[in-house]
Amino acid sequence: MIPQQFEYSAPKTLDEALGLLAEGARPLAGGMSLIPMMKLRLSNPEHLVDLGRIKDLSYIREQGTVIHIGATTTHHDVESSPLLRGKCPLLAETASHIGDVQVRNMGTIGGSVAHADPAADYPAALQALEAKIVLKGAKSERTVSAADFFVDTFTTALESGEIVREVIVPVDGSGTGTSYQKVLQPASGFAIVGIAVRVRKQGDKVAMARIGVTGLSNRAFRATAAEKALEGRSGSPAEIQAVAALVGQGVDANSDLHASADYRLHLASVYAAKALAVALGRIA
Repeated sequence: MIPQQFEYSAPKTLDEALGLLAEGARPLAGGMSLIPMMKLRLSNPEHLVDLGRIKDLSYIREQGTVIHIGATTTHHDVESSPLLRGKCPLLAETASHIGDVQVRNMGTIGGSVAHADPAADYPAALQALEAKIVLKGAKSERTVSAADFFVDTFTTALESGEIVREVIVPVDGSGTGTSYQKVLQPASGFAIVGIAVRVRKQGDKVAMARIGVTGLSNRAFRATAAEKALEGRSGSPAEIQAVAALVGQGVDANSDLHASADYRLHLASVYAAKALAVALGRIA
């Protein structure tokens, strides 16, 4: 199908873009989600503001104990970044699971995060990383946690006229292991269930565990009961299985033509165990 007619702007500065957005225009990043929705006329913006020519929105740079990632940084750049591979490998690994080569070359981290698809890959990793998301409007800028940003299906903390300016993730030091494991829907590449794990050991005990989950429910979330159950333990195979069984505890699981709620809950347990085992095995 063909989208309805719309006005198109391609500003070269962030201030110009934010001015247009304040007047009611809609931002366009990689277009991997918005353009198909427009073709199906599920979304009918009257004015699109293309952020792709704003150089100040594409970067990956380390600052102290965190790494800043600009909103229009592509999935490919996240996946292939030596800085992220070395100091935040969970995000680079997660990016490698997104869609296909064409999607990773065009899609952006800011666009994916703002779209908040309940089966997207980044939200699970950002939950496990306890990431921060910087939101920018024409007259304001604020920072929210990933936990507060993802509100519901396709619903975020973004307010009218705001865009995702950057994502901030931590630098992980020695003693930390991470893993992202997913069951993908073959046609779309989205996660039927995706589990992101970040664990840190002190001695022979798990001192910190963070488990992000996507695809299972109406939004990505952290499996806090499972995290608490693992902390203070050695991470033995038996303990991993017991912890993984808690990932879907109390969750109202999605059910659709790809997987029933019960099957998704089963997959969440199986893939949480796999992600935990891989992450613990990667601790140097």
